[in-house]
Order: sequence, then structure tokens, then C-alpha cells
Amino acid sequence: MLRRSTSARSRIVGWMLMLLSAALAVPTFGITIVWQAELDRQVDAQLLSEADKLRAFARTSRDPYTGERFTTGASLLTAFMAVHRPEHNGAFFSVVNGRADRRSPGPVPARLDRDQEVVDLMARTADTRIRTLDSPAGKVRYGVVPVQMAGDHTDTRLVLVTFRDRELRQERHMARLLLASGSFALVVAGLASWLVAGRVLAPIRLVRQTAERISETDLTQRLPVRGNDDVAELAETFNHMLDRLSGAFTAQRQFLDEVAHELRTPITVLRGHLELMDEDPDSRRGQTRALLFDELDRMRRIVDDLLLLARAERPDFLSPGRAGLTDLVVDTAAKAQALGRRHWTVAEVADVSVELDEQRVTQALMQLAANAVSHTGEGDVIEIGSRLWRGRVLLWVADTGPGVAPEDRERIFQCFYQGGTAVPGRAAPGIGLGLALVREIAQAHDGVARVEEAPGGGARFVIDLPALHPTTEGTHDEQDPDSRGRGKNRCLRRKRPAP
Repeated sequence: MLRRSTSARSRIVGWMLMLLSAALAVPTFGITIVWQAELDRQVDAQLLSEADKLRAFARTSRDPYTGERFTTGASLLTAFMAVHRPEHNGAFFSVVNGRADRRSPGPVPARLDRDQEVVDLMARTADTRIRTLDSPAGKVRYGVVPVQMAGDHTDTRLVLVTFRDRELRQERHMARLLLASGSFALVVAGLASWLVAGRVLAPIRLVRQTAERISETDLTQRLPVRGNDDVAELAETFNHMLDRLSGAFTAQRQFLDEVAHELRTPITVLRGHLELMDEDPDSRRGQTRALLFDELDRMRRIVDDLLLLARAERPDFLSPGRAGLTDLVVDTAAKAQALGRRHWTVAEVADVSVELDEQRVTQALMQLAANAVSHTGEGDVIEIGSRLWRGRVLLWVADTGPGVAPEDRERIFQCFYQGGTAVPGRAAPGIGLGLALVREIAQAHDGVARVEEAPGGGARFVIDLPALHPTTEGTHDEQDPDSRGRGKNRCLRRKRPAP
């Protein structure tokens, strides 16, 4: 654990140092390059300015010994270097017929006039372009200015030199200072990043340590929530996740316990009767056989309901399509009549077509009808109906039985919950999965299932779904948005989706 934590901390510090290094290195090297380019430009401008001074001197000056104009280039350059001193880190020297003649006074980093290779190079240069050469004092920028006087046939040249690397010494010193200060800043930033990363990662380490302490039997661990920053929100979200996991595990254990209990009873009955079959007279074997088949059918229904509940969480649980509410309600009422001898009625229908899974909704209505049959007797009324109301589809099954107590109306849709027996002497069939299935089907449609008291007494179970893309059928009469019957819906047109 410590190695993983240190590794994450080191990566964060490494990334931060890389960013800081880039932030410091880019401007440092960029400034250095700009400085060098600017210095080269200034050096070149200085050399060109010295050449212009030589031309002006040749036009206006005279030989101080004769008072006449200069007759030789060598005397002109000697006089020029006597009165014009080069700039700092600069030097002048003349080359006459391939040999160094005179140089400007003052100390210089390197005596290029004594280097015969350099002198030969200057003597061969045929233009006045500014070039660079290497010297014992570093790189040098130089220019050669040929001097030709009337009547003088000697090859005379003035060599203008600037020791470029010496000019860059100050700039390089500044660059080294920047790099040194940047390195020191990186060290300080690295230490600060290590401390900050430790504080930032501390809540994440706490989340990991809490997650490692959580097991299937202990979901009570929670993170302390301090402050209102992102870390506090992370801890609060993690705690909510643990709450949901705890609830899911609790529900799963309860579900498995109840399933085991409910399946154990028919299995015990089957086992007991199978053991007694050899002892039963032939006259009772038919009765035992019927009882065993009844228990097997009951177990099959339990397994089918459990599988359906398990599938409710899958994305392919629904297969929505266009379904007409009129046919859905009428067909369901016709099918439900086989469930028991009751007074079946269709209260009202909304003659519209909406987007839903007709098979699942029919299954939910049949579950509600079976529930109504189990809580009513012969002669009681069970009605089925539908209504389009304020952008919602309401489907219901109502009966004239004893109803549902207010304290049971929320719990009745839970798995394995069974309310009180509606009819004296009649036990409700099943194990309490039917209404749970109804709730899951409604929620899969983004709807709800609820129970309320029927207007004439008894219970009214309602499936409330959103009306997706409703279309109506009938004449060209205007559709009532709160349709309660079939007669007004004869116009085939598409309504706007309800807000």
C-alpha cells in the first residue's frame, strides 16, 4: 500500500517538475537566442558604421605632414586608426599587399594581425560582406573594406573586427543566473509539490483504505466529510455509494432468505407426499398426485416470477412499440374473465396510441386482475380502464373488495409482502411477487404504480406512465386532452408530446 501511494505521489511531483522545468527553460533559452540575434545585429551595424566613417574620413581628411590629400591607402588607414578608436571588444588592422601593416592601439583579446592564415583570408576576401571566423578568443565577426587611392597600385585593405563571444559574455552570465535561479526554484517547487501532493492524496488514500476494510459482512465503514470542497464532495459521494451498496446487499440477503423459505415449503410438501405414496392405498394415490402437481405448478410460478424480476434490471427488459390503449384494455378485460366469476366491466378507455411495451403492460394488468380476484368474491365488480390525462397514461384495475389499509399502501408493492386476506376463509395465492412485478414494469416505463381507495369502495390499483408520442383516431373533431371515452376520438392526427 505504501509503495503504491509513494508511486502516485512521485508521479504527481514528477509531472509538476516537468511542467515547471518547461516553464523555466523555454523563456530562458528563448531569451538567450533573442539576445544573440540582437547582438549579432548590433555588431553588424557597428562594423558597417565603421566602414562609413572610413569613407567619410577619406573624403575630408588630409595628410598631416604634407597638408595634401592622402596619396596612398596605407597612409590613409594609418591616419584613420590614429584618430578613430574601435568600440569595446573591437579592433582594426590594415593589410597591404597580403601583409599585416598597422593595427589600432589598445589591448585586444587576440592578435589576429599576427595570424598569417587570418591575414591571408583577409587578403583573399573580394567583397565587403560581414562574416564569422573562429579565433583563440572565440567567434569573431569581421568585415574587409578595400581602399584604393588614385595613382596607388598597392592592395590595401582595412579589417574591422568585433570579438562576438566577448560581447556575449554578459548575456551568458545572465543566462547562467537565470538557470541557477530556475534550478533553485525547481528544488523548492519539488519539495513543495511533495508536501502538497501528500495533502491532496491523503483523502484518496483514506478512500482506498476504507474500501479495503469493506467486506460483504461489514458495510458500515464511512468516510469523514470535512469542508465543502471537491474532496469533501468525493467523500460524500463515496458514502452515498456505500449506503446504496449496503441497501442492495441487505435487500439481496433478505430476498434470498425469503426465496429459500418460500421454496422450502413446497419442497417439503413434495418430499413428504412422495414418502407416503407407497403407504397410501390406491384410492388415495390420485389425490396425492394432484396435490404434487399443484405444488410443482406453484414452484414453477415462483421461479418464473423470480426470473422476471431479475430481468427487470436488464436493458432489454422492454420492447417498446406503438400500442392502442383501446385494444389493450378490452383484450385484457377479455382475458381476465377466465381468472374468476366476477362482474367484469370496462369503465372507460382513451382511444389513443402511445409508445410502450404492450406485452409487459398487459402482463401488469393481468397481475392486478389476478390480485383483485383473490381479494373479492363472486358477484363483486372488477373494472379495468384507461385515461389520457395531462400528458400521462393512467391504466387501472379497481374492485369492490375490502380495499387496502393506508399503512399497507406503500409496502404492498415490496417483494414477498402480503397484506391481510381480503375474503374470509380465502388465502391469497402466490408469495407476494405479483405487485412487485407490476411496480418493476411501471418503473421500466419511467412510470409509477400505486394503490388508492376506489370511489365506490374497495381498492384501485393504478399504473401511471408518461404518454410518449400519442396519436388519436376518429373524425376531425377536436380531441379533448383529458379524454374519458371513445366517442370523441375519431381523428387520425399526431398530438404534441405532453410537457
